[in-house]
Amino acid sequence: MLKIFTSRIGYNGNKRVLDITVKSGDKTFAPTWDMVMGLKRGKLSWKEYERLYHERMRRSWVVSNARWKEVLSWDEVVLVCYCRDLRFCHRRLLKNYLIACGAIDGGEI
Repeated sequence: MLKIFTSRIGYNGNKRVLDITVKSGDKTFAPTWDMVMGLKRGKLSWKEYERLYHERMRRSWVVSNARWKEVLSWDEVVLVCYCRDLRFCHRRLLKNYLIACGAIDGGEI
């Protein structure tokens, strides 16, 4: 069963890392540039960003289901992105979606 950890980009421990940034990460799990820049520029509220990310991940589950199942089959993973505040961070959102699929929360490292 997958155990999920989260960290900021740059984590260099011995666990498998999954970059979920729009810049360099796995597009299956990344937000869009419009979402990121909209939030940074104050054109999107966190609530709207969260709604858009949720919709994006629902579509991703359908379109890229094999990738989701692959990740869920791993023993452990560290989701990484640039966000500083976990309250407003898509790695936290993705962790919760994966937990809903049966994964276990390993916390922030």
